[in-house]
Amino acid sequence: MPEEPANGTSDSGQAVHLVADGLIDTYTLISSVLGGNPIETPDCAHPDFGPHITQEWDDDLGKHSFVFHIHVTPDDDRCKTFDRQRNEIKTYDKSQEYLKGFLGETVTYRWRFKLDAGFQPSSNFTHIHQLKAVGGDDSSPLMTLTPRAGTPDKIEVSLRDSADVRTVLTTIPLESVEGVWVEVYERATFGHEGRYAIKIRTFGTGELLLDYEELDIDLWRVGAEFVRPKWGIYRSLDSQEYLRDEQVRFDRFCLAKGDDDCQ
Repeated sequence: MPEEPANGTSDSGQAVHLVADGLIDTYTLISSVLGGNPIETPDCAHPDFGPHITQEWDDDLGKHSFVFHIHVTPDDDRCKTFDRQRNEIKTYDKSQEYLKGFLGETVTYRWRFKLDAGFQPSSNFTHIHQLKAVGGDDSSPLMTLTPRAGTPDKIEVSLRDSADVRTVLTTIPLESVEGVWVEVYERATFGHEGRYAIKIRTFGTGELLLDYEELDIDLWRVGAEFVRPKWGIYRSLDSQEYLRDEQVRFDRFCLAKGDDDCQ
C-alpha cells in the first residue's frame, strides 16, 4: 500500500490531510486538523454508546478508517432538533483560513468512503457530504451528495442555488457504491458564475462510476462569508420505516485551495 500522507494543517499553501491512524483519540485527531471543535455528533442523546465517530481496522485498506455511527433511536441532531440526525465533521469559523472557501476561490477535496451493502436511505434527505455557506442565506447547503430511496435507489449530486432552487445535477445507482470503498474528487470555484466538478471511482480498480462537470453554475449564497465542507451522515427521521442503524466509513480526507490540489 502507498504511504499515507501526514496529518496536519499548514498556512504555507499546502494540501491538508486528515487520515485515520488508530493511535490518536479520534475526536482529538479530527480537531487537531480541522481546528476548534469541528465535530457534530449525537453523543449527548446517546451517551451510553460512547463516541459516535471511532476508528477501526479495515482489511480492504490495510489500515484504520473513521467509522461514523448512526442509530435510528435515540440519535438526534445534537439534542437541538429531533426530526433528524447528524453525525458530521466540518470546517467552520474557527478553522484556519486555508480551509475556508471564499468568493472567487477554487477549492479541491478528495476523500474515501464506504457504505455497507444494503445501505438504507429514505425518500427524504440522507446527506453524506455537503458544501455549505456560512453567513447570509445559509440555511440550505449549496451542494450535497445524497443517497435516496427510489426505483432504483440512487446517489444524487444536488445543487441548491442562490434562489434556493434545488436541482439534481446527476445520479448513479446506489448499489454501485455499496459494500466497496470509493474515492471522490471534487473541485469547486465559488461564485454566482462558478464551476463545479466531481468524480467517483472505485478504490483499488479505479473504475469510474461518476464524472460530472459544470462550467457555469450558481455556487454562492447571498450574503455568505465563506463556504465549508462537511462529511458524515445527516438524515431526516420523517420516514423512519426506511432506515436502519448504519456505519459509514471515511478516510484520507484532503483539502486544498488555489493552485494546490488533492491529486
